[in-house]
Amino acid sequence: MKTRPTVLYDVPGPRARRRNLLWTLLFLVALALVVWWVLAGLAAKNQLEWSKWAPFFTDARVWETYLLPALENTVLAAGLAMVIALPLGALLGVSRLSEHRTVRGGAGTVVEFFRAIPVLILMLFANAAYSEFTDISPDTRPLYAVVTGLVLYNASVLAEVVRAGILSLPSGQTDAAKAIGMRKGQTMAYVLLPQSVTAMLPALVSQLVVIVKDTALGGAMLGFSELLASVRPMSANYGANTIACFTVVAVIFVLLNFALTSFASWLEGRLRRGKRSTGAVVGAGAVEELATPGEHRGPPDGTP
Repeated sequence: MKTRPTVLYDVPGPRARRRNLLWTLLFLVALALVVWWVLAGLAAKNQLEWSKWAPFFTDARVWETYLLPALENTVLAAGLAMVIALPLGALLGVSRLSEHRTVRGGAGTVVEFFRAIPVLILMLFANAAYSEFTDISPDTRPLYAVVTGLVLYNASVLAEVVRAGILSLPSGQTDAAKAIGMRKGQTMAYVLLPQSVTAMLPALVSQLVVIVKDTALGGAMLGFSELLASVRPMSANYGANTIACFTVVAVIFVLLNFALTSFASWLEGRLRRGKRSTGAVVGAGAVEELATPGEHRGPPDGTP
C-alpha cells in the first residue's frame, strides 16, 4: 500500500515505524526503571509510609493552618503582579513602537534594563528599599517586595510580547484604518491591539504562568508566606514528611497553572471564533528576535 507524503515530511515506512516503536519501548522501559529507582529510594527512607501522607487527607488543620493561607498569599501576589504588569507592559510595548526617538528610546531602556536583571535580585532590592525609605510593616513588606520584583521584570517581558504581537499584523490593517480617516492612536487602540490579542495570547499565558511560579522566590529568600514557604513548618510539625509536603505543594502549583492555561485556551478559542484574529501567533522565541532599543523596525501605524 502506498503512503502519501505530508506537507512537512514523508509518512514513515514499515522499517521506520518498527524503529520508532522500538525507541518508544526502550524509552518507556528506561522511564519505568527511573521511577522504580526513585520510589525504592523513598521507601528505603520511610518516605512512602502512610503516616507521612495521612495528615493531608485526615487532618484539616494542615490545610487551614498552612496550605490554604499560603495558597491565598500566592494567588494574591501573583494576581496583583498580573493586574499591574499587563497594562504597564502594554504601555511600554506600544511606546517602543513610537515614531518619537525620545519615547522609543526611554521605553526601550526601561525594558532592556529590567529584562536583564534576575527577578530575585529585583525582589531583594525592593525589599531593602521598602525597609530603608518607607514605613511599611515588616509583616507585609515581603508581599510588596515580591509584587514589585514581579511587576518590574514581567512588565518588561510583556512589553516585548505586545510589540511582537503588533508587528505580526499585516500592514494592510493600518492602511485600511488610514483610508477611513482614523488617527494613529485610534488605529492602535481600535484596530491593532484588539487584533493582536489572540496572536499574543500564548506568550502572554506563558509569562503569567512564570509569575505564579516566581512567587516561590519570595518565600525562599524574603520569608514571604507562600506555598513553598509552608513546607518547612508543615514538615516540622508532621513527622519530617518533607517529600510529601513538596509533592502536595507541587500538585497545587500544577493545578493552579492548569486552571490559568485552561482559561486562556477557552478565551483564545472565543476570540478566534469572534473573527478578531489574523491567524498569526507570537511565541516566546519571537520576542527574543525583536530589535534592540537602538533599532527601530517601524510600527505598523507609526504610533507616537
